[in-house]
Formats: sequence, structure tokens, C-alpha cells
Amino acid sequence: MLRSVLAAYGVNQLMKVIVRRPRPVDKAVETMTELSYPSAHAATSFAAARAVPPLYPAALAMAVSRVVLRVHYTSDIVAGAALGTAVAELADRS
Repeated sequence: MLRSVLAAYGVNQLMKVIVRRPRPVDKAVETMTELSYPSAHAATSFAAARAVPPLYPAALAMAVSRVVLRVHYTSDIVAGAALGTAVAELADRS
């Protein structure tokens, strides 16, 4: 599981630098960076859930919380969840 989560985080950070989408301007909390797409919280939580399926409800709650806190757009968490799941699947195959 750790390998999947770390791989998802690494790929996610690379995509953030390439895409460079800014966060919503009216965010409810401070963030470490101003880059939004894709959501690292969604990517890593869904990568973990791919390895341990009972974590899917927690992964979904984590992802939704990012939109509720206005630090991500819905498309950020959808992309992050898809990315985390795909990277975890590939990591499991290797």
C-alpha cells in the first residue's frame, strides 16, 4: 500500500507542476501551495483505498471535504481519485 500511495503522490505532484491550475480564490483554509489540479488528497486516499477496499468511504469523504473547504474544484478531486486508483493499479501489477 505504501508504494501505491507514494507513487500516486509523486505522479500527482508532477501533474500539478505541469498543469499549474490555481486553487479557488475563496478557499476556507490556508494551503501549502496554490496549485489545485489534481487533488493530492484524493489521489493518495484513493490509492490507499485501492489497496484496502474498506477505506473507500474514508477516501470519498476526504475528497469531498476538499471541495467543501473550497480548496479544490470538483474536477480536481475526480482527477485525483482516478489518478490515485490508476497508479495504485499499475503499482500492484509491478
